[in-house]
Amino acid sequence: MTESDLPVVDMHPYLWGDPERAVALPEAAGAALAHLGASPSPEPVQPADSRLPEVVLPNRARAAIESAVGAEHVSLDPGVRVGHTRGWSTPDLLRLRSGDASDAPDAVVFPGTHEEVLAVLRACSEHRVAVVPYSGGTSVVGGLRPARTGFAGVVALDLRRMDALLALDAVSRTATLQAGARGPHAERLLGGHGFTLGHFPQSYEGASIGGYAAARSAGQSSAGYGRFDEMVVGVVLATPRGTVELGSAPKSAAGPDLRQLVLGSEGAIGVITSVTVRLRPVPRERVYEGWRFDSFDTGTAALRQLAQDGPSPTVLRLSDEAETAVNMADPNGEPGGGSGGCLAVVGFEGADVSAKREAVARVLREAGGEPLGTGPGESWREGRYRAPYLRDPLLAAGALVETLETATFWSGLPALRTAVTDALTSALSAQGTSALVLCHISHVYETGASLYFTVVCAQAEDPVSQWREAKRAANEAIRAAGATISHHHGVGTDHRDTYAQEIGPLAVEALRAVKSTFDPAGILNPGVLIS
Repeated sequence: MTESDLPVVDMHPYLWGDPERAVALPEAAGAALAHLGASPSPEPVQPADSRLPEVVLPNRARAAIESAVGAEHVSLDPGVRVGHTRGWSTPDLLRLRSGDASDAPDAVVFPGTHEEVLAVLRACSEHRVAVVPYSGGTSVVGGLRPARTGFAGVVALDLRRMDALLALDAVSRTATLQAGARGPHAERLLGGHGFTLGHFPQSYEGASIGGYAAARSAGQSSAGYGRFDEMVVGVVLATPRGTVELGSAPKSAAGPDLRQLVLGSEGAIGVITSVTVRLRPVPRERVYEGWRFDSFDTGTAALRQLAQDGPSPTVLRLSDEAETAVNMADPNGEPGGGSGGCLAVVGFEGADVSAKREAVARVLREAGGEPLGTGPGESWREGRYRAPYLRDPLLAAGALVETLETATFWSGLPALRTAVTDALTSALSAQGTSALVLCHISHVYETGASLYFTVVCAQAEDPVSQWREAKRAANEAIRAAGATISHHHGVGTDHRDTYAQEIGPLAVEALRAVKSTFDPAGILNPGVLIS
């Protein structure tokens, strides 16, 4: 199955993805959880039985919003409200599983055009109604939990109706897509013209074009295709004060590149309604393979050599010893090297696969790598979107399972990995639980790389507070190591305070000034990104 074959689905409020692709907990995983002390969680509260706050949206505000988009495109239905509550972090899911929908919006609004988005924003600004931009809804950092104090109500602005391919320039290899187009749909639209975006994050089935831009997303094929912010050549932003259109040329010396101000803005300064991206031809060949290294340090040195001196594969990632041992790098359970060590997944896509594959193999062999053939790599490719499905049965089995990521320069990578691992294990141990902390290099650059951590332990009596303490400790370790608080998940509310420390008070003041200019009433995702 290729990326364009995957369906776009309306996800259950706390169950990920296509119900036809739901997975059961592997027997070995169940045994491991029992060893960690996990016991099955109570049955989750069904969405229809969730505890919803009363609708407080004033009638005048509701009438103004309905006038902007049509009454049929404004929903106060309890099920729709629950379905737009928070995002997809483990604390978000745990709270919904317990029946807590206290962050639900008063209404969900479905605009169909850029002009309708502008009209909604003007109406909400006039009536002081907070607006949460929503397309895929896959935030894992509290990006859909706005501050409510001081506002007359909260609405979720769902862009799903805005999912068209607006323009395609085959000569320049660019396309303009509306922000509500989700990953599989966007690939089908582009694939019909022989092109691909090449952006495949793990949240691909649910995430959208607008979300990719708003959170500075990085797909699993970033070594070959680049991050999403590197793909963007133009963007259209709707604000309460009007429209901002950026990107009249691929590069420019006409002042600062304001596209970069919009990318990563997380709905706090405006609503991205369309994005113009560069394209690549649909690859004629794809080959993914596995390589084994004796240690994480040896494998890291090999990846650094490829990142700095080439040649660069399309996918390049390395699991540490713990992740390799439990086959977390290979969701389908194929062996990742039975004699221990670390598994690297190396993928090639395009027209010159054979030549590049041979050149990369020479580098990896000289760096101490042992080829494992295409089995582990192809198995990883086939199962690359399975992990979010696996979290549901893990939570049901009483496991606390969550991820976090960061990035730093190559010279600081070993110390960062140790610091974050120690912080997580110590924080969870202090709460009486033993934790398994897995790590892999997920994205590489000439100057550094991203580290992606997966944490598994038994749920405590209050698992939300349990993870809050562990995440706080990890954030402090990341900051102390001089690394960035987020490489591709974004800031949201979970990382806001550490982000402020990372950029400093003067930069925070500058961001507040930008928000004040575009959004004088402060209605756009209040409390997200900046306070």
